Amino acid sequence: MDEVKNATGRTNPFLVPYNTPHDTVPFERITLEDYEEAFLEGIRRDEEAIEDLVNDPAEPTFENTIIRTDESKGPHYYDLLDRVSNVFSCMLGAETNDELDALAQKMSPLLSKHANDVAFNEKLFQRIKHVYHHHRELTAEEQMLLDNAYNGFVRSGALLDKEGKDTLRKLTEEASILCLQFSQNLRKETKAYTLHITNIGQLKGLPETALEAAAEAASERNLDGWVFTLDMPSYLPFITYAENRELRKELFTVNSQLCTHDNDTCNLAICQRLVNLRREMAQLLGFETYADYVLVQRMASSTARVYQLLNDLIDAYKPVALKEHAEVEQLAKRLEGDDFVMQAWDVSFYTHKLKMEKHNLDPEMLRPYFPLHKVIEGVFGLATRLYGITFKENNDIPVYHPDVKAYEVFDRDGSYLAVLYADFHPRKGKRNGAWMTEFQGQWIDRKGNNIRPHVSLVMNLTKPTPQKPSLLTLGEVETFLHEFGHALHGIFANTRFQSLSGTNVWWDFVELPSQFMENYATNKEFLHTFAFHYQTGEPIPDELIDRVRKSSTFMAGKTGLRQVSLGLLDMAYYTLSTPFEEPILPFEKKAWEKALIAPLPEKSCMTTQFSHIMSGGYAAGYYSYKWAEVLDADAFSMFKEEGVFNSTTAQRFRDEILSKGGTEHPMTLYKRFRGKEPTIEALLERSGITPKK
Repeated sequence: MDEVKNATGRTNPFLVPYNTPHDTVPFERITLEDYEEAFLEGIRRDEEAIEDLVNDPAEPTFENTIIRTDESKGPHYYDLLDRVSNVFSCMLGAETNDELDALAQKMSPLLSKHANDVAFNEKLFQRIKHVYHHHRELTAEEQMLLDNAYNGFVRSGALLDKEGKDTLRKLTEEASILCLQFSQNLRKETKAYTLHITNIGQLKGLPETALEAAAEAASERNLDGWVFTLDMPSYLPFITYAENRELRKELFTVNSQLCTHDNDTCNLAICQRLVNLRREMAQLLGFETYADYVLVQRMASSTARVYQLLNDLIDAYKPVALKEHAEVEQLAKRLEGDDFVMQAWDVSFYTHKLKMEKHNLDPEMLRPYFPLHKVIEGVFGLATRLYGITFKENNDIPVYHPDVKAYEVFDRDGSYLAVLYADFHPRKGKRNGAWMTEFQGQWIDRKGNNIRPHVSLVMNLTKPTPQKPSLLTLGEVETFLHEFGHALHGIFANTRFQSLSGTNVWWDFVELPSQFMENYATNKEFLHTFAFHYQTGEPIPDELIDRVRKSSTFMAGKTGLRQVSLGLLDMAYYTLSTPFEEPILPFEKKAWEKALIAPLPEKSCMTTQFSHIMSGGYAAGYYSYKWAEVLDADAFSMFKEEGVFNSTTAQRFRDEILSKGGTEHPMTLYKRFRGKEPTIEALLERSGITPKK
């Protein structure tokens, strides 16, 4: 497209060099129309490049076929479709609106059709197949790229006959639309609810920080009093501290029944259809279940190994969890009377009271020591200490919302390494949760230029109020560290091919860098670098840190069992080999029954809001969090042996894990770093749990 101006004479920013610092996205210049135009032009360029490739008369080689399918399309220095897709998908999660959502619905079938057109291009597959069977000696990274290219086509239906391809095309296009609808429904229903309180007497027990945040939320809506939402910085304090049991019940009930009602945002039918679509896809490709299809490209490799991990953890966690839950119940009866029956909306409330009684520790005690600006300094400083990298805020880098900060990242030698965006607080256009993504990945172009990544951290941390800065809980500090671990995986990417760089790894390996960073959250030496009282400047007392560390295994059994239960639910859906026709609520309760220690309210439903396994890429993969937890505990045990701030060990972790992306099998990378395969013992030891003999 030689003419980059559209019919109105305006230049579409996606079609030309951005001319911004480090070629970062010029958000302020992008309009809604630019997305659609760039998508359509990107698809056209892809089709043109593929047509040129398949009509190349030369014998297919690794260079003229495999590399050409991985790098930029056509004569441009970037892949336009990737360029616009990265920005668009980031905005759908972090800063969307009704118009953007509508455009997503419009573009989803077109993008799915294009992906299928590529996957089912017989001439292209035959070229890749030829190289797969006839190629020169390759490096490990080149071999991985070739394997991924060939297997990607096979797993996308390249070996199917025409009827099979047509069927698979319909299934994938429908699934793409349903995933989008699931996410949009969940965000809309989550953001639609507010609990508006005008009587302060109903808010007894809530800490000052929660009341100030709720007052600010009311003010933003031009309301008097206090407003509570389902955003975690609002929901969690309410469910933990509010003495008004009926209001706790209301908030819990709304949150636990999201997208289950007979209205436009119901996800029940969508979830059932997604489960069936994925099963049908897998069976069309020769697998009995969707889990069998997925696990071929996972460290776990089989459903048997996943269930072995989950069952081993149930054996270890459940006896401990039962005792922990009984202890909370006993406290509740002691406070409320022997006839008191603890319900799901009471658990957090009385668990907090038990923690105060046993450890004299309230999350609110820690908030004053965790002002966000100091936590940023601490987390960045930890990366400097471990890896020698530094961060410099650059206000000339465009951002998509005033809340977002943009940083340049520099390596130990002062060379430019990456751009890091940090988006900290909840707002209307942002979905719940926390995640890392990229506006631009890393790769090395044909001229040898190392194209550096633009990484984005998106979180929903406590907002500042007119009275106080953003003061975080320890849990929010851990969330920051977790997502920052993902960011480091992207920042340190140093691979030749973009499709293998950064977090482009198997899903049960991707959580290792993130969960590894959480180990520092309660390290005394780390906390003393940044945890100073926001008013007095006094450092966090050692005695308080000691209480935090002693309480680190508090409710470890219940917490671990909760993660296992979600893994069981995920596997129950995706190990189905026959049509899923059972109502979701009873299926869900049966699926994770083995990991439950107390009954849940009859109408509560996790499935309809379980983004990870419905729309987020973790279908048949939620066990990955526990799998990676085994890896991170084992990896950190080496740091404990050699020094948790040992820069030599950290450099080895960077060189063998963080910079390598998906260039080799993850166990190969891990063993090269650790010297051996991981075991479950380090995880159980960290949790204070003795494994079952």
